[in-house]
Amino acid sequence: MDVLSDVIAVTRTGRSRSAYVRWHAPWRQEFTSVPGSAGFQVVLEGSCWLLSPEEQPVQLGAGDVVFLPHGSGHTLADSPETPVTAPACGPDDHQLSGTYASDCVDRGGDDGPVTVVLCGAYQLDPSRTHPLLLTLPELIHLGPQAGRHPQLSSAVELLAAELENPRLGTDAAVPALLDALLLYILRIWFNGQSCLGNTTGWAAALNDPPVTAALHAIHRDPASPWTVAKLAAEAGLSRAPFARRFALLIGQPPLGYLTWWRMTTAARLLRTSDAPLRSIAAQVGYTSEFAFANAFKRRHGTAPGIYRRKS
Repeated sequence: MDVLSDVIAVTRTGRSRSAYVRWHAPWRQEFTSVPGSAGFQVVLEGSCWLLSPEEQPVQLGAGDVVFLPHGSGHTLADSPETPVTAPACGPDDHQLSGTYASDCVDRGGDDGPVTVVLCGAYQLDPSRTHPLLLTLPELIHLGPQAGRHPQLSSAVELLAAELENPRLGTDAAVPALLDALLLYILRIWFNGQSCLGNTTGWAAALNDPPVTAALHAIHRDPASPWTVAKLAAEAGLSRAPFARRFALLIGQPPLGYLTWWRMTTAARLLRTSDAPLRSIAAQVGYTSEFAFANAFKRRHGTAPGIYRRKS
C-alpha cells in the first residue's frame, strides 16, 4: 500500500458514522469536541456559518467541505447571532447511534430557509495516530470551486444519495464512500500545500520523490531487512544526503520511522488477527519472537500477548 492509504487503514478504528441533516432557520447546532476522532461537514444545500473558538466565523455555502482532523468542537448555525436551539451533538447522540442516519429530526427552526448538511466522523486510535495526521491544522476548509475537485464532488454526491435514500447495499456503500471522502480531502490538502511552496514536514515529504520512494518501500515491505543504505538506494541518493533529507522532512531518522511503523503494524495485526506471535514477528521484520516482544514492549509499554488480550 502507499503511505496515505496505510495511514488511513492503520489509524482508523471501528466504523465511521455519518448523517444527512436538514435544518430550517433559525437553527444553531453545537458539535462537542471528541478527541480520537476526525469530523467533517459538507454543505449540500443552502448556507450556514461555521463557528469555532479558535477561528473567525466562516460563511459556508453549497459545495463547501470542512474537515476537522483532531475532532475539535465547533458549531453550525444559520446566523452567528442565532441562540442555541438544540442540545450539543456528541458521540452518545441517540439519533446518530447507527452507522448512518437519514433526514435527522429538525431540532429547531420553523419555515425559514433550508440548509442541508452531510456530517460525520471517523474514529481514530490516539495511541497509533500517524505523525502525518498530527501535522494537520485544526480545520481544513475546501471551497466549492467549480470543477477543481471532481473526485471529491463525486464522492460527496454518491454518499449524500445513499444517506438520503438508503436501499439495498447502503450498509456496504457508506463506509467505502466515507473512506474515499477522507482520502480525497487529505490528497487535496497535501497537494495544495505543495502548490503553496510548503517545503517542510509531511506536506513536503509526500511531494518529495526520493523521500516518498523510501516511505513507499517501508510501507510496501516492512519485513525487509532495511538499512539506511538500502533505503537510500530506493530513494536514488547516497546514504548521508538521504538520511539528512529524510530526517528533515519526516522528523526522525529512517530507521527510527521504520521501527515505529513496524510496531504500529504489529499492534494492528494483534488486534485484528489470530495469527501467532511468531507469524506477526516475521511480518514486521523480526526473525526472533523474543526480539520482537522486546521491541514491542519498548514501544507500547506491554508485552504483545497482553496487548492482544486487552484489545
